[in-house]
Amino acid sequence: MPDLEVNDKLTIPESCLRFLTSRSSGPGGQNVNKLNTRVTLVFDLPNCPTLTDEQKRRLLKKLSGFADKQGCLHISSQRYRSQIANRRDAVERLAELIANAVNPPPKRHKTSVPKAAVRKRLDMKHKRAIIKRWRSSPEDD
Repeated sequence: MPDLEVNDKLTIPESCLRFLTSRSSGPGGQNVNKLNTRVTLVFDLPNCPTLTDEQKRRLLKKLSGFADKQGCLHISSQRYRSQIANRRDAVERLAELIANAVNPPPKRHKTSVPKAAVRKRLDMKHKRAIIKRWRSSPEDD
């Protein structure tokens, strides 16, 4: 298997990826009972030379549900009935997860509440107060 291209700037070397196979669950008859079609892709994140420490930290934070105690990411696929298709699916999912997690979040620009929205909120409060005043019993004079 060649190196995994996440995007045009980032490539994960083949040496950081390991594939494990096991039996899939669910329907499928003899195919499920006899063949190891489920593929688990183990990505050795701490020892990946192409990622910076900041990228590794961000990946571990965002993908903590996929990580084990050593920091390796585990991606399983049993969607398809063949091992090759599940292997391809696991690699694609890993590339997509890394691409989404590596990019830093965009900086937030401070905005203020528009004057029209404030005016509308105050008008609605005033109308609601008038309705409640109408519902109350008239004061005795």
